[in-house]
Amino acid sequence: MSKQVKTDLSADSIQSKPGKPYPLGATYDGEGVNFTLFSENATAVHLCLYDSSDPSVETACILLKEQTDLVWHIYLEGLHAGQLYGFRVDGPYDPQAGHFFNPNKLLLDPYARAINAPVTHNDSWLAYDYKNPSDDRYLTISKEDSSSTMPKCVVVDPTFDWEEDASPDTPLHRSVIYEMHVKGFSHLHPTMPEKIRGTYAGVGSTESVDYLKKLGITAVELLPVHQFTDESYWGYNSIGFFAPQNTYSSSGMAGEQVTEFKQMVKDLHKAGIEVILDVVYNHTAEGNQFGPSLSFKGIDNRIYYHQVGDRPEYYMDYTGTGNTFNLSHPRVLQLVMDSLRYWVTDMHVDGFRFDLASALIRTDEEFGSVSSFLDTVAQDPILAQVKLIAEPWDIQSYNVGGFPVRWSEWNGKYRDTLRSFWKGDDGKANETAIRILGSPDLYAKDGRSPANSINLITAHDGFTLNDLVSYNDKHNEANGEDNRDGSNDNLSWNCGAEGPTDDPVINDIRERQKRNFLTTMLLSQGTPMVVMGDENGRTQHGNNNGYNQDSEISWMDWQWSEKQQALFDFTCQLTALRRDIALLSRRKFFGSEQVSFLRPEGGEMTTDDLENPGTHCLGLFIDGVRVTEQTEDGQDIGDEQLIWILNAYWENISFLLPKIGRKSSSWEIVVDTAAGKVYPGSELIKGGHTVDVPARSSMLLRLK
Repeated sequence: MSKQVKTDLSADSIQSKPGKPYPLGATYDGEGVNFTLFSENATAVHLCLYDSSDPSVETACILLKEQTDLVWHIYLEGLHAGQLYGFRVDGPYDPQAGHFFNPNKLLLDPYARAINAPVTHNDSWLAYDYKNPSDDRYLTISKEDSSSTMPKCVVVDPTFDWEEDASPDTPLHRSVIYEMHVKGFSHLHPTMPEKIRGTYAGVGSTESVDYLKKLGITAVELLPVHQFTDESYWGYNSIGFFAPQNTYSSSGMAGEQVTEFKQMVKDLHKAGIEVILDVVYNHTAEGNQFGPSLSFKGIDNRIYYHQVGDRPEYYMDYTGTGNTFNLSHPRVLQLVMDSLRYWVTDMHVDGFRFDLASALIRTDEEFGSVSSFLDTVAQDPILAQVKLIAEPWDIQSYNVGGFPVRWSEWNGKYRDTLRSFWKGDDGKANETAIRILGSPDLYAKDGRSPANSINLITAHDGFTLNDLVSYNDKHNEANGEDNRDGSNDNLSWNCGAEGPTDDPVINDIRERQKRNFLTTMLLSQGTPMVVMGDENGRTQHGNNNGYNQDSEISWMDWQWSEKQQALFDFTCQLTALRRDIALLSRRKFFGSEQVSFLRPEGGEMTTDDLENPGTHCLGLFIDGVRVTEQTEDGQDIGDEQLIWILNAYWENISFLLPKIGRKSSSWEIVVDTAAGKVYPGSELIKGGHTVDVPARSSMLLRLK
């Protein structure tokens, strides 16, 4: 825990040295603190210190006289962990030249390890005269001082007893990822101590760990935990790439959030669960020319952001947030790489999911090449040890399948194809066949594996699984934007009624469809990602864009109906089945001799069969006898023979099961989504006989 002693020294009592230009940020060595700040275009930098008991009181403001390689630096003796600080940066206030320097604004250190208060907007943080009513008011500098309301950076003691902590290092193809929100997951938990609900401690608690283990989760993917501003519940508006979000701390905000985060990781690792962070390096919370001056904008706007070529007061916006971070500049790229390495080496996380990753690799001529980001990541020995997952699109591009070998991707094509297939759209059989085999069309040509396909049906943005089968249209009125926000293209089907209904037939179809989606995702080749609450039918009441809903719309409801409990139990059984049958999660793609697709009436499907718009049912035969592969511990992957039938047709289908080898061969039903059971205990079915596959259901069978 950060020490709270001798933090408030007066300017006269502080002894200083020139310090060193590296490492960047505030580095505590037990005797004092080295402070550094990069700015290429600044004319002066002041380091300001604040009273920990009253953070609005400035105790010292020290001019940094040393500059090395465009890094301003100083060493102050006698300062300790817990010291509050910020920077004031002088330079031209000339927005038309791309500069927003304003020494009246206290700025956060881009390398701050902790921030002492929630970042809740105050107009005094605007660098321009916000009281000016004109459209070009951003051209006029604000004289208002922001220090009394601005959160402060915290000097952190990095000491922590990790004991024997080590990453579980679960192979990607054996992983089951769980996308979750730190607060939303445990905020309403009925038995967890109230103080830790909705916090890092809550995620690492016995209650959470036991739940995740029972569900078969190997990695949690946390929605953003980099310090963000309060305009978004999700957190996709970062302002501190080294600081854990302080509102998720149950123990304090004076550095305690760092210790609590580390303890969460340690507790999850002990349970064999990895921690993946959803990171947002494509933009920041500072918005466009009308946004606040919190850090980067006031430190060196021309360096940190991409601007419109001949109008640098405007920002290139490929993220829909007002700005785009400039990873084509070596110092900005350095910051991102330092951040990634910090979270691995100091915080022990196991991987990253990169939000709108296409914005990080854009190579448009007017935008400038930023492909050096991928090159830099590729050669980094620390990042070579962790999982890297791309959201392979931004608001103007779609690059599924386009990332390098070591990268996995959220497979949006998998999501869209399976949604269409299970709601009964014509012409989806052929692509469904490709997607459930790990999308070899996307990942087999460049040395990647099925595991590089992160298979998802839902995500935090969009309908929950329950709402995907309960609503045809979005219902975002609670967001206050007259239902204009959120996607209108959801590939959803309400099964016959919009929203909740008492119709038992419709409700039965909905439960079956949920099981169909979960079964498909967990039996497909690739890496499945379950979204928080989908395993128990969590609803957002038709809201498909809960970005600002810090409310029961977004929080996990732990009071379940019998149907919700049954869905959870079914999901747990599916993850256990995936774990037990190695053929369901191979390291390599199946060869053509190892799999085939079967017609319901018998025989292999032809290309014409798969491409027939009227084909809504297919059977995948997996011949484990022909698979020569070892598991991680050197054991044979097994020689089981499986048939997986997917029937999206609206009527029952009799499916002829093949005779395999022995005359007495019989097939055992392993999964039946119509019955809602894994290993339902039904009678064996002899090869050459038919099995009745109910409408809109899936069935997995194994040769006995």
